[in-house]
Amino acid sequence: MVKSIDARSYYVETANVQLACENLKGEISADVCVIGAGYTGLSAALELADAGYKVVVLEAEQIGYGASGRNGGQICTGYSSGQQKIENQLGKADALKCFALAEESKALLQQRVKQHKIDCDLTWGYMHAIPKAHQMEELKAWRDEYEGLGVKGLSLFSKPELEQRLGTTIYHGALRESEAGHLHPLNYCLGLARAAIKSGAVIYENSRVTEVNTGSNPWARTAQGMVKAKFMIIAGNAYLGRTVKALYGRVMPVASYIIATEPLGENLAKSLIANNEAVANTNFIVDYFRRSNDHRMLFGGRASYSTFEPPNLGEYMRPRMTHVFPQLKDVKIDHAWGGYIAITSNRIPDCGRLSPTVYYAHGYSGQGVALTGLYGKLMAEAIRGTAERFDLLAKVKHLPFPGGPMRTPMLVAAMMYYRIRDALS
Repeated sequence: MVKSIDARSYYVETANVQLACENLKGEISADVCVIGAGYTGLSAALELADAGYKVVVLEAEQIGYGASGRNGGQICTGYSSGQQKIENQLGKADALKCFALAEESKALLQQRVKQHKIDCDLTWGYMHAIPKAHQMEELKAWRDEYEGLGVKGLSLFSKPELEQRLGTTIYHGALRESEAGHLHPLNYCLGLARAAIKSGAVIYENSRVTEVNTGSNPWARTAQGMVKAKFMIIAGNAYLGRTVKALYGRVMPVASYIIATEPLGENLAKSLIANNEAVANTNFIVDYFRRSNDHRMLFGGRASYSTFEPPNLGEYMRPRMTHVFPQLKDVKIDHAWGGYIAITSNRIPDCGRLSPTVYYAHGYSGQGVALTGLYGKLMAEAIRGTAERFDLLAKVKHLPFPGGPMRTPMLVAAMMYYRIRDALS
C-alpha cells in the first residue's frame, strides 16, 4: 500500500496553507455530509456552503491526503477515454455537451484560483509528445478533432521544432495546448478547503468513516462520532476502499509515482522545458513531467495495478527521467512519493445516486485535476434542485471491475500487456 503523505512529498514540504481541523467527536446533524476532503468533496462543499447549506466534511486522514494532494498537477482537456466512447453511449449531441462541461471544468478551476486567491503556481501550456515518428498522423488527427470541438490555441510541432522547446531528442513531435496546464496540487486543494471553511463548511480531519447509511435518511459513523444529514456526497475516490459496498469494484486504484529533483537553477530548468509547459508522452502508460516554481524537475509515471511499493522509489524512477533527460543523471533526487488514482473500466468518470439523497463521483482516470471540481459542483447543483447537467454525466454506463482473489493479478498482467504495446507501437 502506498504510504501516507509525508516528508518525502515535495508538495507537503512546500504547502503554503496550514489548516489544522479537529476530528469528529459526538453526534451532529447537517444539511449535507461530504465524505472525502479532496477536490471533489471540497468543490461540492464550497458550492453548497456558499448557497447557505450546513455542510460537514469527513476526511479519514488530512485534507488532500489522496490523489488531490499527490498528483502530477497536470490540468488536462476532455476525458481519458476520448470522445468516441462517450458518443457511442450517449450520441453525438450529448457527447458534445459532455466535452463542453470538461472545458468548463478548466475555466472553473481558473475562476476559483482567482476568486479565492489560491496561491498554487497555476501555469498554462501543455504538450503531448510522441515517442514514435509514425504517431505524427495520430497527433494531427487529435488536433483536428480538438479544433472541431472548439478547442483554441493548438500548435503542432515537428521534431526539430520540439527540440527548440524541450531539452531532449527522444520525441518526434508534439501537440501543444495553450488552454491546459499545471499547478501545485496540494496548495490548490488547501486553497479550496480554506475557501469552503470561510463560506461556513466544517471539515473534520482524522475522522475515517467506518459505516454509512445510504438510504433516504443518510448518516455516516466514525470511531468517535456520527453525522446525520439530509443529503450525502461520497467523494473518497481511490481511497474509499470497501467503505461503501455498492461502490466497491466500480473503480480500480492505480499507483503512480513522482520524483522531485534538487533545485536545478533557472538556466538548467529552462533548458529542459523552455516555456514551462506541462509535458506528457502519448503512451498508454504515461510519463509526465514539469518544472516546479523553484526550478526542480517533477517527473512522474510508472503506473502500477499492484500494491507493491518499490523500496527505493527515487532510484526506481530515476531511469525514466534520465531516459528523457540524460543531463540529469547526476542530479540529486530530493523527494519521491506515490499515491493512488482511480480508474474506471472505460476511463470515463463514474457518477450517480445510491438513493434520492446520496450522490457519488469518482474514477477520473488520470484527468481529475480539473474534472473533479466540475463533478463536485454538479452534485451541489443537483442537491439544490437543478440536476440536468449531473444527470447527463450520470447516464454513462460502467462495467465493474471483476472481483475476487484474481482481481489484482489479472490487472497486473493487463498492465504488462500495455507496457509491451507501448514499446512495440
